[in-house]
Amino acid sequence: MLLLLVAHLLMAVAAPALVSWLHRRAFWVLALAPASAFVYALALTPRVMDGDFPEQTVSWVPSIGLELAFRLDTLAWLMLLVVGGVGALVLVYCSAYFSRSATGLRRFAGVLTAFAGSMVGLVTADDLLLLFVFWELTTVFSYLLIGHYAERKAGRRAAMQAIVITTAGGLTMLVGLVILGVSAGTYRVSDVVADPPSGTAVTVAAVLLLVGAATKSALIPFHFWLPAAMAAPTPVSAYLHAAAMVKAGVYLVARFAPAFSDLPEWKAVVIALGGGTLLVGGYRALRQHDLKLVLAFGTVSQLGLIILLVGLGTRGAALAGLAMLGAHAMFKAALFLSVGIVDAATGTRDLRRLTGVGRRLPFTATAAALATLSMIGFPPFAGYVAKEAALESLVHGTGPGWLDATVLWVFVVGSVLTVAYGARFWWGAFATKHAEVSVARANAHVDSTAFDLPAGTQTTRRTRRNALATVGDAEVEPIDPRRIERPSFLLVGPPMILAVMGLLAALLPHVGEQVLGPYAATYPAGEEGHLTLWGGFGPPVVLTLVVFAGGALLFWQRGWVERFQASAWDVPEADRVYRRTMRRLDDLAADVTAWTQRGSLPFYLGAILLVLVVGPGIAGLSGWSGELTVKAWDRPAQLAVVLVVCIAAILATRARRRLKAVLLVGAAGYGNAALFLLHGAPDLAMTQVLVETVTLAVMVLVLRRLPPYFSDRPLVGSRFVRLGIGLAVGLTMMAFAVVAPLARIARPISLDFPAEAYEFGGGKNVVNVTLVDVRAWDTVGEISVLLVAATGVASLVFLSRRSGEIERVRSVRAMPEPPQVWSEPSDGGSALRRRAVRPVPGPDGRTSATTTAVRPWLRAEGTLAPQRRSVIFEVVTRLVFHSMIVFALYLLFSGHNSPGGGFAAGLLVGIALLVRYLAGGRYELGEAAPINPGLLLGTGLFLSAGVGLIALLAGGEVLQSVIVDLHVPLLGDIHLVTSLFFDVGVFLLVVGLVLDILRSLGAEIDRQVEAGGEVL
Repeated sequence: MLLLLVAHLLMAVAAPALVSWLHRRAFWVLALAPASAFVYALALTPRVMDGDFPEQTVSWVPSIGLELAFRLDTLAWLMLLVVGGVGALVLVYCSAYFSRSATGLRRFAGVLTAFAGSMVGLVTADDLLLLFVFWELTTVFSYLLIGHYAERKAGRRAAMQAIVITTAGGLTMLVGLVILGVSAGTYRVSDVVADPPSGTAVTVAAVLLLVGAATKSALIPFHFWLPAAMAAPTPVSAYLHAAAMVKAGVYLVARFAPAFSDLPEWKAVVIALGGGTLLVGGYRALRQHDLKLVLAFGTVSQLGLIILLVGLGTRGAALAGLAMLGAHAMFKAALFLSVGIVDAATGTRDLRRLTGVGRRLPFTATAAALATLSMIGFPPFAGYVAKEAALESLVHGTGPGWLDATVLWVFVVGSVLTVAYGARFWWGAFATKHAEVSVARANAHVDSTAFDLPAGTQTTRRTRRNALATVGDAEVEPIDPRRIERPSFLLVGPPMILAVMGLLAALLPHVGEQVLGPYAATYPAGEEGHLTLWGGFGPPVVLTLVVFAGGALLFWQRGWVERFQASAWDVPEADRVYRRTMRRLDDLAADVTAWTQRGSLPFYLGAILLVLVVGPGIAGLSGWSGELTVKAWDRPAQLAVVLVVCIAAILATRARRRLKAVLLVGAAGYGNAALFLLHGAPDLAMTQVLVETVTLAVMVLVLRRLPPYFSDRPLVGSRFVRLGIGLAVGLTMMAFAVVAPLARIARPISLDFPAEAYEFGGGKNVVNVTLVDVRAWDTVGEISVLLVAATGVASLVFLSRRSGEIERVRSVRAMPEPPQVWSEPSDGGSALRRRAVRPVPGPDGRTSATTTAVRPWLRAEGTLAPQRRSVIFEVVTRLVFHSMIVFALYLLFSGHNSPGGGFAAGLLVGIALLVRYLAGGRYELGEAAPINPGLLLGTGLFLSAGVGLIALLAGGEVLQSVIVDLHVPLLGDIHLVTSLFFDVGVFLLVVGLVLDILRSLGAEIDRQVEAGGEVL
């Protein structure tokens, strides 16, 4: 079974390439994936009939018990036949349905194949959580398929509506699945059903499962998304909305009904939703003029019928429901595919315009007729066999008399509606309607050609009256049957095969009973049912005659039925209620957003911090009841540093100048670094200093484009508010720091870090080894966030332009006049042309002046205006830059055993680049690092994450360090740990981050200012 999923996955991935290569013929190849599932299920039929159900389990995450468990029992076998067989025929149909110039075909092919694979996984999954994963995959793929025509508003709206409804139901179902797994002590579906738990929580879980099934199978009040989904291409409707996706809800009910159908709450919900959907869908189908909408509301109705049968809890009804499940997939898929042929041949699906189609498309009309007869339950078709079995089981009900009678008559009335809209569908699609297809008003002229009447036929008042009785006052134009194009065999073949299969399956009812009967026998109540073409005279036969008579009467009086529905009291449609609800929700969200999202960062931060103080702060402190002894400080220096930090923080809250506030916040940060150092944490102290330095410089760069003051209005009141919030948060966090360690009830795992760092990580620096080995996954996540942050900042600054080109001095020297970044020089010349004048003694003892070129301290110093230069700064930069780089490399390679590491080394290199930029401008930055920052960022992330695979080659786990001890001549013994390469990746990513920030907040802003553009 796992190989089936792999086959679908590979086909889905290869689908775009196959479509590009083979065009529409690629669907023939893709059809092999669902066909393999059909053949697989067919080959295992003997084992399934014998009760020897194939199982497959693959361990996924053993530590928490997650596994990929699959099981092919009778229900999964039936669903696999449906999903695989119908899926293969639909994909073959697609090869002729879409035009050669159809857009988006590559994506469509891949998504449809992936959806088929998701359904295969859903029906064979034997794990509750795995079931939910495939359930949501079908939701996502159906969203993409329904919205295939993205340029159409109806398609986009239908796709969004479907994913909102089904996702909400899926999340509701997830809660029920988790409750079941916890209550049963296992997440195996087969174990939960075999030995179901009990209790109030389980009852709630069962109802939640039904809610998920209701949204997926379009039961009331969620039925409206299915008719709207007819905006999708016809193959999608034939597969998803007839055989696959909507059957997922039916499958869920049938899967858990043997365990929970005896619950009164389960039975009440099933009868209400199933019976109500049966009637509402059938009633709405009688007023539709679009053929796909007739089938869509018919599908809604029959999904309610199948849910009612498989969820009722009796063995006979369950057997009939399973038979109806298979029959419905065949005849409804065939009908949808037939509609696609009619639509392609005539250009319309309006049954009021269609006439003479059956004469021009006899094979299509025959396939649709066979499928329609099966749908209305006419003998000898599969739909008839299932309907007779259902009537037999409902007549001999097991519940209270009034309840059994209610369910029976709901079934009968729903079947009457099915006969009526089934006949209306075939008549509307294929009949030659003559005067009934017209369209004029009572006194309008109706000629013979409008109704496809023989030449010379005189139209009468009765002809016009018949036309009005059929279509009312609507004005439509009938098609010309002579212009109908005949379809290819690839279009007609799939629906014909499905329709004939519905006939053949009915001719062998005992086979279906032998296969499906064992699963129906697992239901808790009722007598075993039977599938037969003739069960003798009795109430089911009488009721069948009543159904056909009532359906024929409604079809005969279809004009009166339409007028009655138009004049009857119009109950608010669920679709309209949904739209109004979503509109009100949008309005509420806009109001809440307008009140909370004011565009004020201080307001946002203040709200977050107040919630921290009021919520966790009060709750944590009020629940503390232990003894507390606090030691103020270990040495007086700590008190001095704390006072400096407090004073800096208080002054920062009162500062009105932005630069002053930044410097004060930086002072507080450096004070924290001093505290780390005083507490014996040089690694943390060094990292804090480097981070504060980079942050301070970046903020200063940003301040160049911001006003010097925070606000022009007085801030006396807000200063004290901010000061109060700061004090409250500070005291709360101090309390957390004191109380949290004392609240431990177990030995902290950090106590084992030193030994584990040395034994498994091969290093003595616990901090660094923790980052690159013990908690390497956390580090991967953190550096990924850094990469995203760098990309976001640069994108905001660069807007529409972000190239990888680095502006360097050599490009400037080629210019006649190098640009002045900061301002124009006073002499209008270039610093690159300066010469030094020195005395040179001549032969006669006299001295003469000569000029020699002066070597610049920085390569791009000539691009700066003289008044913006600092010779001392340039000299210091020239002297310390290379030393900083060398020291950074030392920190990188020594960090595993001494203070340092990739993060600190990357920050130090970033500071070195920052110094070069501040001293020489943006061209100097290009000379210092002539490389695209994105390359460094990507290489660093790839190296950090990719090095984790090395451990797999050595038989370990991902990101596990591998220690290699080597003896190299001249160098001696080398202790190499693979986490060093992880650290190198962190180093490269940090360097790329700082370089990207310098290029965006520094060099790019310089360029925009130089060009005279607005930046912020």
